[in-house]
Amino acid sequence: MRKGLATAAAAILAFAMAVPAAAEGTITVGASPTPHAEILAQAAEILKEQGWDLEITEFTDYIMPNEAVESGELDCNYFQHIPYLESFNEEKGTHLVNAGGIHYEPFGIYPGTKSTLEELEDGDSIAVPNDTTNEARALLLLQDNGLLTLKEGAGLTATVNDIEENPLNLDIVELEAASIPNYLQDVALVVLNGNYALQAGFSVAKDSIAYESSDSEAAKTYVNVIAVKEGNEENEGIKALVDVLKSDEIKEYINSTYDGAVIPFEEAAEETAE
Repeated sequence: MRKGLATAAAAILAFAMAVPAAAEGTITVGASPTPHAEILAQAAEILKEQGWDLEITEFTDYIMPNEAVESGELDCNYFQHIPYLESFNEEKGTHLVNAGGIHYEPFGIYPGTKSTLEELEDGDSIAVPNDTTNEARALLLLQDNGLLTLKEGAGLTATVNDIEENPLNLDIVELEAASIPNYLQDVALVVLNGNYALQAGFSVAKDSIAYESSDSEAAKTYVNVIAVKEGNEENEGIKALVDVLKSDEIKEYINSTYDGAVIPFEEAAEETAE
């Protein structure tokens, strides 16, 4: 009798081991095409092995993915840094929070009709993003490279109205971030977010005239995060996604793919920032 029970138990165990793990569920995420959706596609393969299906919806603007998370249409999104998230919440009355910092993208100055800072002439135009936090970041980078001076204390809310000194009378052209690469033949220089620089075919390492250093406070301030609606930070699917995006496999993919335009955000840096 005992032998029969042991045989039956062994058979049940063997069957259980042969059956794939039950699916944990589906995680829905909105993302910018490059690099966010590309990174997520790599993460999806790892999550699949853990029983999670990752459904990725691509967006080419900065508003719809936040609205989709706020409404519950999506579980999370991956395209923005914390200053933009906080600014969006304040302006739109949304309730989005950071569920984990994944990477940052150095802002860079790239050639338009001019290929160096030294070539700039009086009255030349420079295109910058027109959303609040990214415009400030672009202006700070221009200031760091001696092209203009901002009013004291302008900081992360700086706009063209905060330019105090502009020796070359540069025309700072404010454009929607995604559209800036379309104006390369119309302005002397452009200041681009990392993802839009990639989409325009620029390499930070090879093509940028100047960019934020990897250890700068600005770069760490603008870490790109997984954003969720407040209260969903501990959702099992969200935690699984963040863990995978912080894994060595994804870090290796980022470092080998983006030529310095995308840099994994290390946990030590995150803890220091907190």
